[in-house]
Amino acid sequence: MGGPRGAVGGRSAGVTLPWDEGSGPAAGGVRSALAGADLGALSQAAARAVADARMEIVGAAGPELLRVDPVPRVVDGAEWDRLAAGLTQRVRAIEAFLRDPCRAVDAGVVPADVVRTCLWSEGAAPPAAVGVAGPDVARTPAGELVVLEDNLRTPTLMGYAETVRRVVGRLVPGAPRPYAADLVPALSAVLRAAAPDVDDPVVAVLGDLRGTNVRWEPARIAGLLDVPLVDLDDLTPVGDRLRLPDGRLVDVLWRRTSEERLRGDDGRLNRLGEALEPGLSTGRLRVVNPFGTGLADDKRTYPYVEDLVRFELGQEPGVRSVRCFDLGDPADFAVAVERLDELVLKPRTGSGGRGVTVMPHASAERRRSVRAEVLRAPSDWVAQELVLLSTCPTVVDGRLEDRHVDLRPCVLSDGATVTVLPGGLTRVAPRAGELVVNCSQGGAAKDTWVVDRP
Repeated sequence: MGGPRGAVGGRSAGVTLPWDEGSGPAAGGVRSALAGADLGALSQAAARAVADARMEIVGAAGPELLRVDPVPRVVDGAEWDRLAAGLTQRVRAIEAFLRDPCRAVDAGVVPADVVRTCLWSEGAAPPAAVGVAGPDVARTPAGELVVLEDNLRTPTLMGYAETVRRVVGRLVPGAPRPYAADLVPALSAVLRAAAPDVDDPVVAVLGDLRGTNVRWEPARIAGLLDVPLVDLDDLTPVGDRLRLPDGRLVDVLWRRTSEERLRGDDGRLNRLGEALEPGLSTGRLRVVNPFGTGLADDKRTYPYVEDLVRFELGQEPGVRSVRCFDLGDPADFAVAVERLDELVLKPRTGSGGRGVTVMPHASAERRRSVRAEVLRAPSDWVAQELVLLSTCPTVVDGRLEDRHVDLRPCVLSDGATVTVLPGGLTRVAPRAGELVVNCSQGGAAKDTWVVDRP
């Protein structure tokens, strides 16, 4: 969608400015549709619709209704096609890496230490397909769309994207077709493909619904797919199979649990592992996303994804990663340690923005504390260049103000076909100037429209 604010590259008079998502020609239809609208009333209508859908996100204080901004973000169709091609490329390279990590290690593409010490691989069988990926995509001040993280273990927000499209599409004229029209057939195909030897596989969505922080989205996805939503307590072991409450035996589970490992640090099966391991070991049960995807979701793997594209596919990356230092690598550490206060520090196993410190914006006390943690165990951390996220006009107290945003698209792979759903969820920082946009940390959400330039 956009034209930059200031000169090309987002720079004006020596000052770096964020890319303005609201001024490009692709957004003209939205600007026209909202001209003269009562923005405060639109926000209130969106809030009522969210309450009717009971669309909750879990923050630090517990479940709360997701805040939805009624002004959609618009992305030009040609630009989206380029992004989708680049994301497809990344997923194919990651899948090739997961099938045989030793090739990349032996070739010096990925350090052996990254694979050997990964908490998430757990010796799981190499996955044939990623299943669902939810990369975090940001736009730089120069206008380039880049990947901040790949998010492969238990990616979220596609259920929210579907409902936000329904909410905003009723308020603003010109919305694309329902998100569910693309999500349901593509996700159903991925789940069916997970059990290729079963003509009509029994599919269920596995949440942990009793006292957990993951509730709303598994229920929404199960409803869209018309499949059961179950908790571990709802599944009865029958040899190496699991029986649903209706008596059917499960072939495929789409897992959306807060527990992301089969084993604890002591190597013993945890409760999730005790339930799933018998079927996983015999192949009678398939899980999407497979547990082996955790190796590619390790933040220490991220710095090597562009090289994996070159190594596995023999191609140049169509979408870049943000420069990231693997602090477990001595050479990277030597470079990054001299400028930690300029970077974004991320714990290797973190997710949902937890533990991330934007060092230039952190207090002196926080910077000292995080620096000490990094120096104590550098291999537990990565350091990423700070990206000044683009801004999007957002309704605040009935008027439009700029807020920083990123994008969570949905990428689906069954091992043969990769599908990038058009649009996705744009996440919005809660306050002016803030760069943390995670919905679980107070951020809001926008619909994302992919439109052809007029």
